[in-house]
Amino acid sequence: MEGMMKGSSPKPMFWILLCLGLVMLVTVDGIQHDYGDALQKSILFFEGQRSGKLPHSQRMRWRKDSAVNDGSLIGVDLSGGYYDAGDNVKFNFPMAFTTTVLSWSVIEFGGSMGREELDHAKEAIRWATDYFLKATAQPGVVHVQVGDPYGDHNCWERPEDMDTPRSVYSIDATKPGSEVAAETAAALAAASIVFKASDQLYSKWLLDRAIQVFEFADQHRGSYSDSLGKWVCPFYCDFSGYEDELVWGAMWLYKASNKKNYWDYVVNNIHMLEHNVGEFGWDDKHAGLFVLLANVDYILGSNPLNMSYMVGYGDKFPQRIHHRGSSLPSVDAHPQPLGCHGGTPYFESLNPNPNILVGAIVGGPNISDAYSDDRWLFQESEPTTYINAPMVGLLAYFKANPSP
Repeated sequence: MEGMMKGSSPKPMFWILLCLGLVMLVTVDGIQHDYGDALQKSILFFEGQRSGKLPHSQRMRWRKDSAVNDGSLIGVDLSGGYYDAGDNVKFNFPMAFTTTVLSWSVIEFGGSMGREELDHAKEAIRWATDYFLKATAQPGVVHVQVGDPYGDHNCWERPEDMDTPRSVYSIDATKPGSEVAAETAAALAAASIVFKASDQLYSKWLLDRAIQVFEFADQHRGSYSDSLGKWVCPFYCDFSGYEDELVWGAMWLYKASNKKNYWDYVVNNIHMLEHNVGEFGWDDKHAGLFVLLANVDYILGSNPLNMSYMVGYGDKFPQRIHHRGSSLPSVDAHPQPLGCHGGTPYFESLNPNPNILVGAIVGGPNISDAYSDDRWLFQESEPTTYINAPMVGLLAYFKANPSP
């Protein structure tokens, strides 16, 4: 059954590359896009990815509480955080990247979002950072993943029904993971800037923890791909090395603290990087170190298919996304649990998904600009948090500056 679930190759970075200003193959002129509506939907998407006990303010009502006992197997509370994509595992490496970039979006473009959407964006960040504070509460240990990825990927079930092992995978001095620890430090540091004006105590807590986690990442160097092996790779392997995350983390700590030692760290270590600015994503931070900005319109519908690749935006958008919660009937519609293979008929169905995961941006079209709208083709039809995160800031910018 693994063949019909998420595969072992890394997620496509099509939209992330596009957001960094790569030349688009095709554009269609004359279409007016509602960037404010797209912005609202791109932030709402994160509510559909929440894990844990949902707050009363939850707007995506078809989602319910899930994985509320995460961490109990090792006697800690690891509830909360986000599912990365259409599966039900909490992969901290891409989650931390998502949080860093979402925070960056707010830092750069929060003033263009409008008060309501800015508040929602900050809620989305805090949902992740509250979880990261739990995951880094024990000095010298970082919990970096919750959920057996093999068990999870063998099932097609709602997060509310999960009965697969919620195993916890951790790094420490004997099993280092500099890339995931440094990215977590970057996320905490970037978020501390977001909350500095509105919640100084929380901001300080985030920054203090970021400093602690970065020190651990730097002092105990090594890749989590080596330390945790098959439990993290082939799912989110570290292909580019951990040096870029260390420099990336130091840059965010400098931005958050203004301490010269972090600037010196960047200057003294940036030579370690191969200056490959061809991509920017959860694994490779090179381009993020040198900066961005591009045109969001192809994604929103100015393309040969005249369809939006953001679910719920426009009149034509993906209907059969590769996402468990979206493709299965909600708990309200089907109160009885759906077991591991109970969702298979829904996965194989040609019907549209019953729950609209508003704001989700899918993997995208193939090299020929064709899109099959097929759950089986997860490379094209699966949304991820780290595709949406860079889009939030870009949409905020274009909301405030709609003309080219």
